[in-house]
Amino acid sequence: MELAPCLLLLLLPLMRVLAGTSPSPLPEPCELDEEDIRCSCNFLDPQPDWSSALQCTVAVDVEIRAGGRSLEPFLKRVDPEANPRQYVDLVKALRVRQLKLGDARVPAPFLFGLLRVLAYSRLKELTLEDIEVTGAPPSTPLGASGLGISTLRLRNVSWAAGGAWLSQLQQLLKPGLLKVLNIAQAHSLAFPCEQVRSFPALTTLDLSDNPALGEHGLVGALCPHKFPALQDLALRNAGMKTPSGVCARLAAAGVQPHRLDLSRNSLRATSNAGDPECVWPSTLNSLDLSFAGLEQVPEGLPAKLSVLNLSCNRLNRAPRLDELPKVGNLSLEGNPFLVAGASFPQENTMNSESGVAPACARSHLAVGISGTLAVLQGVRGFA
Repeated sequence: MELAPCLLLLLLPLMRVLAGTSPSPLPEPCELDEEDIRCSCNFLDPQPDWSSALQCTVAVDVEIRAGGRSLEPFLKRVDPEANPRQYVDLVKALRVRQLKLGDARVPAPFLFGLLRVLAYSRLKELTLEDIEVTGAPPSTPLGASGLGISTLRLRNVSWAAGGAWLSQLQQLLKPGLLKVLNIAQAHSLAFPCEQVRSFPALTTLDLSDNPALGEHGLVGALCPHKFPALQDLALRNAGMKTPSGVCARLAAAGVQPHRLDLSRNSLRATSNAGDPECVWPSTLNSLDLSFAGLEQVPEGLPAKLSVLNLSCNRLNRAPRLDELPKVGNLSLEGNPFLVAGASFPQENTMNSESGVAPACARSHLAVGISGTLAVLQGVRGFA
């Protein structure tokens, strides 16, 4: 069976395309910039011209969206378990370093076959977005090489395997190279932790935009003692309720981040009655509690921090020293007690949806290099 059409569909236009099988739509589904750096494809035509993706062979940053269609028919034309070594020279010739695949229903054998071939490429960052993975993956192991990526981002990806998807995907990765893992809008974060191997080099884990996760789901998602090198943990908009509750889950999972982002959760300032006092990781030096709807400084914060971000909350007075940890850099911008005219009616002075200062509705906070914290205009990610 022929592997080429399958791989071309999801980026590898390095082999022959079934030319002439569909009319060429206007405008072209793929565009390559003048510097041959970025190539993007969006196959929306009912009869897409896959050959348009050939121009992406020279690009470094490639995005391919399949127009929401199922790729099941391609399984009839390809052998996803074929030995990918026959394509090694062609794959190594590709310039691609960043690849985004999206908007498709993809059979698991198809996806895993593609990743087996990409293991011979120079790919460093892989993003899967708006994808439904159907069926079971093939039993054929990837082999000794593995996919040598340092960054993996998944957004709105569903798996027929349920929570077992992480351990299955992990089998495709070269051990010890993945440093950044971002999982957003996940359909399942309840991993069977006994099947998950350690991520020895992972320094950044971002589980933001999973509002159903909650504190109770955090231990299952973190899988105890699987992230020994973790430094940055982002849990924005992830259903967290109290900082102390998060602290308890971190302790249970044996996770010791240096920087923790709990912004954009609806946090309570008081701990749950009966909760034991939690000891925060000694490594933690930066805590982001911005955009959390807090009306007072939460209980149970770490005793000492380099950075504490309480910006864009609902603090009506300056925090007392006995409410704060020993902190080197405290950010309070955008709280009512600092806003000129804060005594005016709320609808005039505060954002009607969040109750925070108008400036906060137009900005996102970012933690900068060396623990320096600033308020920046525009949307910025967790570094």
